[in-house]
Amino acid sequence: MKGSHMNDKVESGLTGKTVVITGGGGVLCSGFAIAMAEQGCNIAVLDLKLESAEKVVRDIETEGSRRRGYGRALAVAANVLDRESLDQAHDKVMKAFGPCDILINGAGGNHPKGSTGKEYFEDGDIEDTDIVSFFDLDQKGVGFVFDLNYLGTLLPTQVFAKDMIGRAGCSVINISSMSAFKPLTKIPAYSAAKAAVSNLTEWLAVHFAKSGIRVNAIAPGFFDTAQNHALLFDADGKMTSRSEKIIGHTPLGRFGVPEDLSGTLLWLADDGSSGFVTGVVVPVDGGFAAYAGV
Repeated sequence: MKGSHMNDKVESGLTGKTVVITGGGGVLCSGFAIAMAEQGCNIAVLDLKLESAEKVVRDIETEGSRRRGYGRALAVAANVLDRESLDQAHDKVMKAFGPCDILINGAGGNHPKGSTGKEYFEDGDIEDTDIVSFFDLDQKGVGFVFDLNYLGTLLPTQVFAKDMIGRAGCSVINISSMSAFKPLTKIPAYSAAKAAVSNLTEWLAVHFAKSGIRVNAIAPGFFDTAQNHALLFDADGKMTSRSEKIIGHTPLGRFGVPEDLSGTLLWLADDGSSGFVTGVVVPVDGGFAAYAGV
């Protein structure tokens, strides 16, 4: 994966910062890793699957071999729901790069057992064994979604924000969602869990304000990535009916691409650019949240 900027020498207020990214092997978070490496940061790519993190690190190392001032990277296996695993990851980051300056809580996701099969409940659905209605939602599936998104943000912050106390230019950036603003149909667990992430972002921003740690969040809109392409397009490359609804509600008329998030990420991360910004959830959504539908 190549960086989006090809200047030979990186000059940035972020140069030399240690950045920890959870869920770093995912499509959007790997883009975050590349964007921060372009600024000359040291990137710790944490992921439950070590091989996914290692691929991102190889991409960064390949680009770094061609460019002066490019960031370094480290792949670390970590479970964001296991405090011991996170403590071990923290030790590895400390040995490689020193204390964390910027934490990006990118780990998250949904689970099929926390989703309904239809947008609306209709008479007869409760007797239809082929339909997953609200009444069929699985407690463990819903709990998994809440744990992954909420606790998966809280626990890494407990571990890595300790490094930030008393040090200038440190911040936490959480990843929320469009569904946190208005719950999307069919995904009640994910929508509510991301709303909890947004709420936690505001709470943490206030809690850490006297410590100089800024806490903000990015709420991506709808992105066409390798992970969700099959959900947005059918086998013939045509948009699904749900995708057509999304585009119809997106004033800019397209899906996002990972690079669309880079500018907001860098702005929130750089204390020189957003030093008076804390407790905000920034939509990067092509206008989706602003559009009332008429």
